[in-house]
Amino acid sequence: MDKETLFTRRSVILGGMQAALMTTVVGRMFYLEILSNQHYQKLSDKNRIHSRLTLPVRGLITDRKGKVLASDHNVYRAVMIRDEADDWQACLKRVQELIHLTPEEIDKVALQVRRKPRFMPVAVKDNLTWQEVTTLELHLPDIAGIFIEEGRNRYYPHSLETCHFLGYVATPSEKELDGDPLLEQPGFKLGKIGLEKSLESQLRGMPGVKQVEVNAFRRIVRELSTSDSVHGTEQKLTIDFDLQQTLYQRLAQEESGAAVVLDIKTGEVLAYVSTPGFDNNLFVNGIPKKDWQDLLNHPRYALINKPISGLYAPGSTFKMITALAALEKGVVNHHTSVNCSGHTMLGSHKFHCWTWKTGGHGNVDLTRAIATSCDIYFYHIASLIGIDAIADMAQRFGLGSATGIEIPGEKSGLVPTMEWKRLIHKAKWTIGESYNAGIGQGYTLTTPLQLAVMIARLASGKAITPTLLAGQNREFEMIEINPKHLAYIHTGLDKASNEEGGTSFRHRIAQPGMEMAGKTGTTQVRRITEKERALGLVNSADRPWHHREHAVFVGYAPLHNPRFAAAVLAEHGGSGGRVAAPVGRDVLLTAQQILRE
Repeated sequence: MDKETLFTRRSVILGGMQAALMTTVVGRMFYLEILSNQHYQKLSDKNRIHSRLTLPVRGLITDRKGKVLASDHNVYRAVMIRDEADDWQACLKRVQELIHLTPEEIDKVALQVRRKPRFMPVAVKDNLTWQEVTTLELHLPDIAGIFIEEGRNRYYPHSLETCHFLGYVATPSEKELDGDPLLEQPGFKLGKIGLEKSLESQLRGMPGVKQVEVNAFRRIVRELSTSDSVHGTEQKLTIDFDLQQTLYQRLAQEESGAAVVLDIKTGEVLAYVSTPGFDNNLFVNGIPKKDWQDLLNHPRYALINKPISGLYAPGSTFKMITALAALEKGVVNHHTSVNCSGHTMLGSHKFHCWTWKTGGHGNVDLTRAIATSCDIYFYHIASLIGIDAIADMAQRFGLGSATGIEIPGEKSGLVPTMEWKRLIHKAKWTIGESYNAGIGQGYTLTTPLQLAVMIARLASGKAITPTLLAGQNREFEMIEINPKHLAYIHTGLDKASNEEGGTSFRHRIAQPGMEMAGKTGTTQVRRITEKERALGLVNSADRPWHHREHAVFVGYAPLHNPRFAAAVLAEHGGSGGRVAAPVGRDVLLTAQQILRE
């Protein structure tokens, strides 16, 4: 083969290889540039463009007249982006030198920095003071990775008066993170208790999205687009703050207590107080350890939401239930009388009336027994009808089950029955236990809210349920009860407040047309021995606070066209007539003055 032929053949082979290679390259370029353009454009954008959520403004909470009870206000926070920092640990140490950060706060930030993606901002400190803002701004050029953001924080302007039904918001815990990226954004706060928790979905709103372009080092080059967040929905409550404040100021004069005022026609909660209160603003940015320990160890249990979580024997406020059960059962009528000598015997055991020192009430009929709160009368009729009939009537009037109010954590209380005693205590019910149940003692436990519902149902004859949310049109069914029997109860409650000798007569409402009807109660928390009676220690203020009786009052007003119902309980306050009745009178009078149509 000559040299020319060999050269030509090699040239063809090399040319073919070059053509094949060129075809492959062109084909690959065509695939990448044309066919896969959208796919790689997305990957490029994903590296180049970052989307960040912007927090929505949480919805306002107002009272029935529009007074703001919870709102968001502007704050400044320091945030760190790990990708922007040369050395995030040194950066954090430098910030600590400039503004006050506790070791616990530093550890918390460090944990978040390690856990979150490098490009996601982490809150270093919320709610910066103006001094802290200016200090950081001055040194920001020298601290890469630290930024100051303007945000919003929850604020409760009337914390002591409203803390227990509003609750509070705080940073989500690890257990509460459910994959929603909004929950991990710096500054986001989640409803933890109270209405803030139960109305979370309505109050939260929808986040906005801000798109930013970053360079190869993931530093922000420019902002590309922003979509606005959607504010949370404003929630108007049934609470009247003027009435709320009046009730709080009155009840706060006692060491601890709970009270509720209802609109009898609608079931709306007009005032809801638990004392002592606490500052729920402390929780928004993470409560300091000392403040948390002080609240946990508070001698009067400030954190307990007593209207729905406090369980108390209803005492003499329960006697209307026993009377109705006896009337419905047909074992008594309103003329039936019992002689009260101050005590009665059951076997070898002596059951006392509260008037045991003065020889009792004498002969009393049903309405007089309610008015004077004669224990002997109710011992007698309770033994005639038995516990199951009493329990059935109690349940009809809202005791022994949760009311369904919109606040989490409500307890159901306890209305005992024969079957309950058999199942729980493996024993038979006794007549002596019926005696105690008939006057609201023994096993029976209720919440102050349930007592407010009970008196509202007694006043109206309707199966009223409470609500804290305004704007609801609700109708209530009539309770299956003989109207004449309910009228006898009304007469007894009228006499209790408006006839001399009634247990709340001293604290009646004297203004014509505004009179109230009400019943007091003084509930024992421990058994009083014969020795203590002999020594005069029955109602002694010398006993330790936690051994004193609870003071209770339930009532409604105005007398002839009931609109407002109230239940008041002063923990270990002593006499219901002396302590709880004046608070009930004042709040029922105020309700009529500021809300009566």
